[in-house]
Amino acid sequence: MQKVTPGAALAPAVPSTSLSRRGALQAALGIGSLALTGRSALAQGAAQKPAEIKVGIATFLSGSSSVFGVPGKQAAELLFDQLNEQGGIAGVKLRPIFIDEGPGVDHFTGEYRRLVQSENVQLIFAGISSADCLACAPLSEEMKRPTILWDCGTQRIFEEGKYSYAYRTQANATPEVLAPLLYLLKTKPDFRSVAVMNQDYAWGRDSWDIFRTALNALKPGVRVAAELFPRFGATDFSTEVTRLLALRPDVIFSTTWGGELDAFIRQASDRKLFERSTFVIPLAESSLERVGKALPPGHIIGARGDHWFLHPSPRDPALLAKFTEDYRKRFNVYPIYSTHHMFQAVSAMKAAYEKAIAAKGGGWPNDAELAAAFRGLTFPSLTSSVTIREDGQGLENQLIGTSMHTDKYSFPVMTDMMSFPAEMITTPVGQKSLDWLKTLKPDMLDKLPATVPYTP
Repeated sequence: MQKVTPGAALAPAVPSTSLSRRGALQAALGIGSLALTGRSALAQGAAQKPAEIKVGIATFLSGSSSVFGVPGKQAAELLFDQLNEQGGIAGVKLRPIFIDEGPGVDHFTGEYRRLVQSENVQLIFAGISSADCLACAPLSEEMKRPTILWDCGTQRIFEEGKYSYAYRTQANATPEVLAPLLYLLKTKPDFRSVAVMNQDYAWGRDSWDIFRTALNALKPGVRVAAELFPRFGATDFSTEVTRLLALRPDVIFSTTWGGELDAFIRQASDRKLFERSTFVIPLAESSLERVGKALPPGHIIGARGDHWFLHPSPRDPALLAKFTEDYRKRFNVYPIYSTHHMFQAVSAMKAAYEKAIAAKGGGWPNDAELAAAFRGLTFPSLTSSVTIREDGQGLENQLIGTSMHTDKYSFPVMTDMMSFPAEMITTPVGQKSLDWLKTLKPDMLDKLPATVPYTP
């Protein structure tokens, strides 16, 4: 990657492979279905350079999940402003149009259609909710509009369907759950019982299935002490904390996130639950600054990728440092992993446009040509790079560590960090995650990377 110059919002794209015959065929087939989008086949076949690139962006702007969704929106505003200051993409400025995922799936799908049919957006970034992503992937095919799944975690999308217009620019639930489990088995292998406390919807249920299936393969015989699934949106976890205190499991696994995770951490801390069990919290990085010292040292935390402003070995330290400084200066908080995921979506969009424009000898790509450019694309993240596989799934490394307190920050940081290569922990193309996890062997633990301590 080239050295980042002052004011640069995004690094240049990592060279990617050329379009496959399959990708070219998909692009050609996409041209024939344009009536659904309100664009004519003639316009699609000979796309004109637009006056601006309009991008629809779905995120949580209301409710407890907005503590995660609003930072994603803020990152988009920062990155689009920086891109526009540099002249946009091929001289075309960009305009984000934000929609709120808070009201639910029906509202989201209606807004998706409005963005395409009324706003005539060139791309859509969607979304945080796994339910919304499951709904919008088929919509992207119906409406022939390139769609980046910028944050949602469900592994089911590309394992259960095939899409030409939907692509994920980060990992899915399988590596995000498998990495912290491997870290637990490597660093604290003597546990005998585990409990789960997850939100009761697709993400919470699926992530527990992944954890339990992999655990049974790698360490059979661990007792499941409790399976607790409070409703999505709950704020009072006193019943769950009481049960966990009574059951005293060795390990408590939770992929709860957003405001609900903040509340659970505070309530568990107040009642000394962290002193009874080791917590495995794969999404905890996004809550650290908000919960502060309520999260004690010695618990396993993840960042849904290798996202951490104190990453021990970023590919381009200047890029990560500049984004962190720019974000803190503008919003007065440290960037969390939703901001990294938004960076990756914007980075992929820029790289895909550049790839598609180069393939046309400088001409402007139509929707099908732009969508095809995402397949096989490699682009920079803030800490490494991401490659989108032939099935549309992004390959993203995972950073896991142990919480510790330091005088330098008012919140926990990660130490004894382990960076897992994406290929090691991601379900192979064409396989289902639960089937693949059942084939894992305990000797996998012998191949894990070394840990790296926190360095002030």
